[in-house]
Amino acid sequence: MPVNDIIQNNLEVVEAHFHSEELNEIEAALELYTDDIVWEAPARGLIFTGKTDVAENYYQIFGSVKDVAFKNLDRFATEDRVTDDSILTFTIIKEGYLPFHIGQQVEMRLVHIFEMRDGKISKEIAFEMPKAI
Repeated sequence: MPVNDIIQNNLEVVEAHFHSEELNEIEAALELYTDDIVWEAPARGLIFTGKTDVAENYYQIFGSVKDVAFKNLDRFATEDRVTDDSILTFTIIKEGYLPFHIGQQVEMRLVHIFEMRDGKISKEIAFEMPKAI
């Protein structure tokens, strides 16, 4: 496959990933990962390996927030990586997973580095910078 096609596919996979990041669409998001996926949030010391662990993490995340809105600032890709810089806003509906209280509105600058392999995400590193608004 030509490099430009690989890069375009990588961008499309990451776009589909973001559109699948809702509580009722977690299984669709998992289809975009390799079986040996690694998901990290270094600032919180979180590392999940394999689709089962990543799914449990996603259920925690998306079970804790509502009214999630993404505003993409920048996204670019190579044949083996996609970098995404976005701002998310959401409201906390369950305490414990994120360091905020129920009802708080949060704005989070979120920078992702996705490592890509064979048209799927093999590693997702999420650099989270949240603040109450």
